Order: sequence, then structure tokens, then C-alpha cells
Amino acid sequence: MRNLLAAAMLLSTLALAPVWAATPCPNSGLQTIKVVFETAKGRFPYRVEVAATSEQQACGMMFRESMAPGTGMRFPMQPPRATGFWMENTILPLDIIFVSPQGRVLNVRQGQPYSRDVLASAGITADVIELAAGEAKRIGLKPGDRVKR
Repeated sequence: MRNLLAAAMLLSTLALAPVWAATPCPNSGLQTIKVVFETAKGRFPYRVEVAATSEQQACGMMFRESMAPGTGMRFPMQPPRATGFWMENTILPLDIIFVSPQGRVLNVRQGQPYSRDVLASAGITADVIELAAGEAKRIGLKPGDRVKR
């Protein structure tokens, strides 16, 4: 009887497990492009992976334990829209940069690991770009700065 109860509890737990627990996130092997931020301090190029599909965007930087210098991830918003990001299952602190359809920074938010707080865009967003925490401050990135992709 005890074994039957334990098996039933295990099955109910597995049934409630999120889909990503059963299958790996499609957040590796993504296409990489160059993105350049133009700030008052200069031009700053980054190599960013493109999370193009809804599945790739849902996973984003989740579960990654490191990030190489000068890299990030781009989330194209098709169609452009107001959006928000959160950091559940994201180990690394990130700068989340919301970019307008005109290629200008709308706002920059600091994402904290594992947070469920929604970090909202300051308007209609064509791209969201995630960089390692502190990069936006280091390069002097501010709303209105140009982003070339």
C-alpha cells in the first residue's frame, strides 16, 4: 500500500511539472548577430544570440550559469508591442534593454536572478536585448540612445 501511495504521489508531481523540466530549453545553438549601442561614451558592439521563436523566447537566458563578455541575447517582438520580462529560472543578473521600432532605447531595467517581478517596457518595443548586469551602466546607455542591428 505504501508503494502504491508513493507511486501515485510521484505521478501527480510529474503531471504538474513544467514542460521545460521534461525537455531542454532551446536556448543554445541560436543564430548570432552583431548589435551596436551608440551612447555618449562611444560605440559598443556585442554579439547577441537571437531568440526568434516563441519557445526560444520563453526560455531566453534561463538556466545559464555564465555569459561571455561582449555577448547577450536579442528577443525580436513581432509585431512590436508593449512587453514585460521576468527572471524566473534565470541564474544570472541581467540588464534588460527595451528598444523602439525606430532603433532607440526606450528604457533599461535591471533583472535580478529568480525574480518574478515583471520588468515592463516604457512603450512599444521592437526588440528586447539582454546583457550582463552592469553593462548598460558601463557603456552609459540611456533612453534615446541608438541601437543598430
